[in-house]
Amino acid sequence: MYSNEDILRFLEIEPSEFPKYAAPLINLANQYAQGTRPKIVGQMSELIQGFKGKTWSEWEEWYLREKPDAIRTATDKILQMLKKFQSALDNIDYSVVEDWVRDLVILKTFAGLRFHEAIPKKAAEIKRTDCRLSEPGDEPKGIDGYIGGIPVSIKPHTYEMKASLPEQINVKMIYYTKIGVG
Repeated sequence: MYSNEDILRFLEIEPSEFPKYAAPLINLANQYAQGTRPKIVGQMSELIQGFKGKTWSEWEEWYLREKPDAIRTATDKILQMLKKFQSALDNIDYSVVEDWVRDLVILKTFAGLRFHEAIPKKAAEIKRTDCRLSEPGDEPKGIDGYIGGIPVSIKPHTYEMKASLPEQINVKMIYYTKIGVG
């Protein structure tokens, strides 16, 4: 098994070094800014097919010729988002963090658990079967309940958009959308 560093050495590429926490923050800002989307930097799988060179320096030269504004445009978009992050950070103090933790632990947990109770009941009613909530051992597997003996995971519809989540849930998914009452 080769590490990323081994592969970079084999390709004679000097790995970049970043200040502590910089890379994950830049990555997060990029997720929001979408600076490295194909419309900005090109569709890499297509571009690499048009590249006839062998080395990373040839690739760099070729890419910059093909997409002369891409790096600057992506950088500008990401830096703008980092500045928004900085502005937000300047407005975060103890009470803001405490309010966020309280909102997550108290409000969102309560609401989420109520959805996890109501949704399987309604689904079981529609399917004319039984349901039950998950047990503590089910949680690491992403199981929130059972409908007719089938394990299900219940998530808000926004969960589908969070492709960066490392979680792998291998059961039937039920996505819900909260709607206003009245």
